[in-house]
Amino acid sequence: MQRSTHRPHLLARPVVVALAAAVALTATACAKSEDEASGGKESSAAAAGAEQKVVTPEPGGKTCTIDAYGAEKIDLKNATVGFSQSEKEANPFRIAETQSIKDEAEKRGVKLLTANAQSKFSKQISDVQNLLAKGADLLVIAPLNSDGWDPVLQAAAAKKVPIITIDRKINAEPCKDYVSFIASDFVEQGRRAADQMIEATGGKGEVAILLGSAGNNVTTERTKGFKERIAEKAPDLKVVFEQTGDFSREKGQQVTEQLIQSKPGIKGIYAENDEMGLGAVTALKGAGKKAGDVKIVTVDGTRNAVQGVVDGWISGVIESNPRFGPLAFQTLDAFTKGEEVPQDIIIQDNAYTSDNAKQDIGNAY
Repeated sequence: MQRSTHRPHLLARPVVVALAAAVALTATACAKSEDEASGGKESSAAAAGAEQKVVTPEPGGKTCTIDAYGAEKIDLKNATVGFSQSEKEANPFRIAETQSIKDEAEKRGVKLLTANAQSKFSKQISDVQNLLAKGADLLVIAPLNSDGWDPVLQAAAAKKVPIITIDRKINAEPCKDYVSFIASDFVEQGRRAADQMIEATGGKGEVAILLGSAGNNVTTERTKGFKERIAEKAPDLKVVFEQTGDFSREKGQQVTEQLIQSKPGIKGIYAENDEMGLGAVTALKGAGKKAGDVKIVTVDGTRNAVQGVVDGWISGVIESNPRFGPLAFQTLDAFTKGEEVPQDIIIQDNAYTSDNAKQDIGNAY
């Protein structure tokens, strides 16, 4: 599966053309390598030129305006934007996501307040409430969980502060509780991961799923897409093991160690993010396995996972692009000017396989 080289699609409605313009990201908007995350030096192979591409929405897709939302027009340049990050920034995805938001705010000269929930949902709720108390006029939230946001939604509504969510969806009403949701198509990511697993295994044998964290739509939808495609295209490929790895490398390794003991004949592992997949690689190495003995397919597109494809330990990586900054601020800019913006903005992700991983690793984060 080759990486797409075509240019980003434009959003369908003329009033939001500016929002969907292609966003060429600079190297500073790209994530640092895992080495930097653990205190080492930044990788010199910056992912310059990587960009988020927007899927063309279906005709008649739902939109939102500031009048319909009940907020007041504001000049983004004079606004204060609050950003709430959900997880510890030891994960390359979160590093890239936060850096992209910071870089775009700096580029636009917008005052930015940030908070990190350190993977604790109760802290994220209080974080967002604190951002509101500090004067945030607009909010960008990367939710840890999909449920439990009523206290924040009520506080934001009382102050007429618009909310955009990125990466994970909150279970609330669009254009009432929040403006737009910007993310990948997680069901489609699961389908594409299944396609790669079918190709790697020949469509036969037993496979395991390392599930992401419970309580959010990413885990549910990536699992749904994977299982649906397996059932449709490869009925002889059986999912015989499912256990959460909480999107963490350490837990992914622990679960895989258990998997090897309970299912020694396992042929493939679908890890719902790269960190769990890399943990699985460590477990397989510790068990004396060789590269390719167990086929691994992951989702994210971190540099270390793509290197795993180059080295033969990972069969494929479905990208989930974390560089939300330009698109999030384009959405805020259009919305605060009174323009219509889509309620759902879906990103078109790429993929890494043995055919392109070595040449395209510079686009990883």
